[in-house]
Amino acid sequence: MAKWGEGDPRWIVEERPDGTNVNNWHWVEKNATGWSKDKLKELLVGMVIEDEEYFGELTELTSIDGEATANNRKAKLIFFYEWVLKGEWSGKLKSGDKKHKGKFNIPNLSEENDADEVDVEFTCNTQTDESYKVKEFLRKKGTKEIQNKLAKYIADLKQEYGKGVILPTKNGQPDAKKLTNSTNKAREELNKLVVSSPKKESKVGVKIHTKKLTGKHEFMCSAQDLYRSLTDIGMVQAFTGGPVEMEVEKGGRFSLMHGNVTGEFVDLVSFAFI
Repeated sequence: MAKWGEGDPRWIVEERPDGTNVNNWHWVEKNATGWSKDKLKELLVGMVIEDEEYFGELTELTSIDGEATANNRKAKLIFFYEWVLKGEWSGKLKSGDKKHKGKFNIPNLSEENDADEVDVEFTCNTQTDESYKVKEFLRKKGTKEIQNKLAKYIADLKQEYGKGVILPTKNGQPDAKKLTNSTNKAREELNKLVVSSPKKESKVGVKIHTKKLTGKHEFMCSAQDLYRSLTDIGMVQAFTGGPVEMEVEKGGRFSLMHGNVTGEFVDLVSFAFI
């Protein structure tokens, strides 16, 4: 039996306002799914993306699939959320009146990814040169702006649901040092391992002989479909299964397979030549 005053602090009842979950030791979970759905609609539906030449708008969220929770375990605040968002957009050239429409997809909004790592994919309903330009504008400019909105969702989630999960002590305030961010701890540890022990540059090596590879292939599809499959970021992401960076223009760079495949568009003509 412990001596007087030396008991396990988990079981010592403090003079606290609520009288429950002493020292914030036990698991507390709050469901933030309903709030999150409303917040994501508020942030994204009606969002305008524009510059001097183009105008675009996110008109609707057609699907919000996932869940979000706030958890307190051993006085540590942890957030879990995982969402797949689908919606529709419309846009046009400011110099014209014709509206173009399409869809957008956000497949990996979760606590495992920072907001700027979340993928945003755009597709258009009609395959014309003008609709393609509007879609590319939304992809290039809109992706970052949407990621900023998602960053606000994450911040608001932590602010809104961090209030009642870490409970106040007898002094009336939660322990500030316990309000930890729910970052990917495993990724942080891996990064430490990578950067903690730099090695001296080795000058020992061998000459690698390389050759130029030229191939000829025939594709059973239209030139328009083939062009799109190699330049539409949504389609390229689909068959590579990872994030894609692509500047579809003469001299533009591209990066596939997490940076393992990189290259440059030396020349290209829409729906005709790459």
